[in-house]
Amino acid sequence: MTMFPPAASRLSVSEQEQQLAQVAEACDGCRRCGLGSSRTQVVVSRGNPQAPLMVIGEGPGAQEDEQGKPFVGRSGQLLDRMLESVGIDSNRDAYVCNIVKCRPPENRKPTALEMAACRPWLDQQIALVDPPVILLAGATAVEGLLGIKGGITKLRGQWRRGEGGSLEGRWLMPILHPSYLLRNASKERGSPKWLTWHDLQDVQRRLAQLTAPL
Repeated sequence: MTMFPPAASRLSVSEQEQQLAQVAEACDGCRRCGLGSSRTQVVVSRGNPQAPLMVIGEGPGAQEDEQGKPFVGRSGQLLDRMLESVGIDSNRDAYVCNIVKCRPPENRKPTALEMAACRPWLDQQIALVDPPVILLAGATAVEGLLGIKGGITKLRGQWRRGEGGSLEGRWLMPILHPSYLLRNASKERGSPKWLTWHDLQDVQRRLAQLTAPL
């Protein structure tokens, strides 16, 4: 049975930070798959571990591999702008990470074995950050976390309730990956960007409901 660390709500901020630092150190030394031998840097996270929102993408690209932070290239910059348009600051209001922590060669999709090898680190991050809402950016994030393959255009914008393990009780929202939105720049009604903006508005509303004072 996989053992998860205590939820962040039961940890002090210093304990949470210490345990997340231990996860990052373990990721740096991880060689569970071949990606660890070809990366420049391990890419664990950025943002606020006390935030109510976790954003999970596919894996690091070239700029992420170089800087050691997720979603810092063009697609990450677009994601930041779109989150900001609905009042979410990605560094203050979210904790950002990926399904895999090392860059796959030539930015290819990570294999099922690579995603499975990295999953324990992601589960520990989810348990420690303890976000009520998780945003899944792209089909690979959906596959890696939920085991659902393909069909992101049908899955996007539909809330799912997490079941079991680190996902228990959390709200999960799949969205189109920002790299896809870069290739489909139109903001017309019904376009991928328009749909994603509305999905993010829905995420913001859910966060407001869940974090509103009693």
